[in-house]
Amino acid sequence: MKFLVFLVVLPLVAAFASNFSREYDLTWGSDRVRILNNGELLTLSLDKDSGSGFQSRKEYLFGKMSVQLKLVPGNSAGTVTSYYLASQGSTWDEIDFEFLGNLSGDPYTVHTNVITGGKGGREQQFHLWFDPTADFHTYSIRWNPQVIIFYVDGTPIRQFKNLGSSKAPFPNRQAMRIHSSIWNGDEWATRGGLIKTDWSKAPFTASYRNMGTQACIWTYGSGAYPCGSSSWLARELDGPSLERLMWVQKHYMIYNYCIDPKRFPQGPPLECVATT
Repeated sequence: MKFLVFLVVLPLVAAFASNFSREYDLTWGSDRVRILNNGELLTLSLDKDSGSGFQSRKEYLFGKMSVQLKLVPGNSAGTVTSYYLASQGSTWDEIDFEFLGNLSGDPYTVHTNVITGGKGGREQQFHLWFDPTADFHTYSIRWNPQVIIFYVDGTPIRQFKNLGSSKAPFPNRQAMRIHSSIWNGDEWATRGGLIKTDWSKAPFTASYRNMGTQACIWTYGSGAYPCGSSSWLARELDGPSLERLMWVQKHYMIYNYCIDPKRFPQGPPLECVATT
């Protein structure tokens, strides 16, 4: 029988290099991954031949995952920097942050999505209230049995609630790994694919530090469910947090599948009545 064990992975600072190799595997483009500044910084790069990426060695069912990330500066059109959770198989679950590059001076698009049983299409997109290429900012996913919340610098930008309905499925049965990568998405990423990647600007580099995880490890054997005592497992947005979320969505949301009548002429999906 599968069971869960609680784990706190402390932020990776000076011991980043050793901790990274213990907690993560490089999945592709390993020669485009660098650990710099005495182990305090990791970079992923993309050129015309390949991107690069990594994934956690452990799988998790529920948790709070975060990373400090500085995105590709300058003309980043066509590039996609991703930080997400994903399970395996043809009916996988996935919780996505994707950062879509743009021409110099134009804003990044933060693309979020929730995939359940291999079916997605639940996109919400945002611009940011700062330049994400000028400094590091913290991007977090809180995933518990009640809700998924996306945060930017501690401010919630989206929540996806568990309605307890098969018609509005929620990812709560498949363990997921943490993934991050940089890759060429110029078929769709910038202005719907109209703007292509300018390879004369390569390599495109995104920088990472202070990755942290508070989560329930998915493993094998028998035993209890000790994660039940963790406060974040039952935490939802309180009143002030909901106000901040509404502020972000009012001023910075640029696309919401819940209000796209061209995609859903018969009315929005069921989860949209309770998901912002």
